[in-house]
Amino acid sequence: MRTGRVASVHSWELVTSVDGPGTRMTLFLAGCPLRCQYCHNPDTWQQRDGATTDIDDILARVKRYLPVFEATGGGLTISGGEPLQQPAFVTRLAAEASKLGVHVALDTSGFLGRNASTALLDDLDLVLLDVKSGLPDTYRDVTGRELQPTIDFGDRLAAKGVPVWIRFVMVPGLTDAPENVEAVADIVSRWPNVARVEVLPFHQMGTSKWERLGIEYPLADVHPPESDEVEAVRERFRARGLVTY
Repeated sequence: MRTGRVASVHSWELVTSVDGPGTRMTLFLAGCPLRCQYCHNPDTWQQRDGATTDIDDILARVKRYLPVFEATGGGLTISGGEPLQQPAFVTRLAAEASKLGVHVALDTSGFLGRNASTALLDDLDLVLLDVKSGLPDTYRDVTGRELQPTIDFGDRLAAKGVPVWIRFVMVPGLTDAPENVEAVADIVSRWPNVARVEVLPFHQMGTSKWERLGIEYPLADVHPPESDEVEAVRERFRARGLVTY
């Protein structure tokens, strides 16, 4: 793992119009330092729970889908968990995929952005950056971690001009306070490389995983937001000149 030859892999899937443009092969790496209250994949938290997988096995699968990627404008998305918990593998995989002409996206919270080398950033065509809160106290409540590393990583991406899609999960009673949304907009609007902001309404589809793992789910009684409430949050970003979905 230190050389990036193998990684702890949770799973992979082929998706369309999710995790980047076109049809994507999304690779989920195991291990994450955050403990988000609304996490829908708590089974990716522990790196030891993944399957040790050789990079050649991943690349063979990527090559199999090259015609699909070319036809749809898709590519490879490296996700998690938190992929930057295994930076050597991510760096090596991104470099090899780029050599194949594959569009490479990284889906990250940015908390471990310091692990992303300049070489890695050079091989990324897109970063899906999860900005989980704009207020430090709320971010800490949501994730158990600090906000500043995400901001620092976003600043690096902006300085290098790496295209970014922002993801913000709207959770009633947790992240939807107007002052928190405005704080997210303050952060995001200063990055000229942000192509879009995805406001993702909270859902309960991951509840069964928490139950299966025997972990108490803190948002069990929270209902998804209404569509007009989600649209109102999107409008706050649009007011800053940002494209929203």
